[in-house]
Amino acid sequence: MPDASPHKKAHRRTSTLKAVGWTFVLTVAATVLVLNLGSAEKKIDEQVQHSYALHDAQYQRTLGVMLGPPITDGNRFEALYNGDRIFAPMLAAIRAAKQSITFETYIYWSGDIGRAFADALSERARAGVKVHVLLDWVGSAKVDGDFIKEMEAAGVQIRKFHKPTWYDIARMNNRTHRKLLVADGRIGFTGGVGIAPEWTGNAQDPDHWRDSHYKVEGPVVAQMQAVFMDNWTKVSGDVLHGERYFPALHAVGNGRAQVFSSSPSGGSESMHLMYLLSIAAATRTIDLSSAYFVPDDLTVGALVAAMQRGVRLRIITPGPIIDSQTVRGASRAGWGPLLEAGAQISEYQPTMFHCKVFVVDGLLVSVGSTNFDNRSFRLNDEANLNIYDEAFAAAETLQFEADLKQSKRVTLEAWKNRPLHEKAMEHLASALSLQL
Repeated sequence: MPDASPHKKAHRRTSTLKAVGWTFVLTVAATVLVLNLGSAEKKIDEQVQHSYALHDAQYQRTLGVMLGPPITDGNRFEALYNGDRIFAPMLAAIRAAKQSITFETYIYWSGDIGRAFADALSERARAGVKVHVLLDWVGSAKVDGDFIKEMEAAGVQIRKFHKPTWYDIARMNNRTHRKLLVADGRIGFTGGVGIAPEWTGNAQDPDHWRDSHYKVEGPVVAQMQAVFMDNWTKVSGDVLHGERYFPALHAVGNGRAQVFSSSPSGGSESMHLMYLLSIAAATRTIDLSSAYFVPDDLTVGALVAAMQRGVRLRIITPGPIIDSQTVRGASRAGWGPLLEAGAQISEYQPTMFHCKVFVVDGLLVSVGSTNFDNRSFRLNDEANLNIYDEAFAAAETLQFEADLKQSKRVTLEAWKNRPLHEKAMEHLASALSLQL
């Protein structure tokens, strides 16, 4: 048989190269998927039992010794609701800084508020203040490039968290979702807000979101600074220390608190376990404001067990106005066991509800960047301020109930009778819950 023509040989070579190329692409894609969905650390797979109450001294010992930094006394807290009352104190703290500013955030986009922060940070850097800004590579993808150039020209040190590389693209799925601002090592802020127009205003319409942020002073600010330093060192290799960043902090109030953090690179289950331990210790009430509420089976089981002990569970989560309908669908798909056990689940109606506030038994208030979902519990770097203060918890309960008045309760009957097409879409969305 004669040899194949040169044309046929070339065609076979081209086909072979294409097959090899597609095999390579699919192999890389599969590898990235496995890396994204997997974890080097073991996951919690056993229910945390109710062994003590949240008001018992053992509860605070457990969180302060087993899981996190010590709980400190002598702190003062201020709750800030919605952009008009959040951004002004943050900008005032920046403009008054004399020694250092450290700022870590997931979203920094554009608009007048982005300009205001860029101008304030730049002015302080020109005045000789050491200014360090850590932005998540994914979350800040839409940042105005001029802001970055102007801040760097003024002397602001800016780093991007987990910018992807060809040899380690999977790390892009591990994002810093933390929202931390510390001025002079003395005044700290944390909560839910990003630097974008959506967070401005007073939640007056769908273009302006409902959110909460918190100002803190006292010894616990040093813990907040330490959490920032951990990621700054990872990204930059620089070790920031000394009085400029960690001054001696004295009591300024009576509040007890700790700053709790987690990261897939170390202690990825810490935040998840903090919530599970707190739910297991609850004896009276749990109020949860959650922008993205997609709990895993273990957390659902813990909440159901709490209700079976007589704990009242109330949850506020976004309604139709949400930035991710996929998250809303995945959330609604799993409400059955909670509603059947007696949970009161309500959807906020006026605008996007971006709050992340967890109040238990009128004592614990946990606020910060953590959502009630797998991404926050296992994939992102997160940080929460845990406050142990009955007066502060009472005030946060009042705010929760004000939000509840603008929310629509979902009954078990209404949930069961939702349209078939909604159930189908929610079922599809729930298949992605490991990444939400």
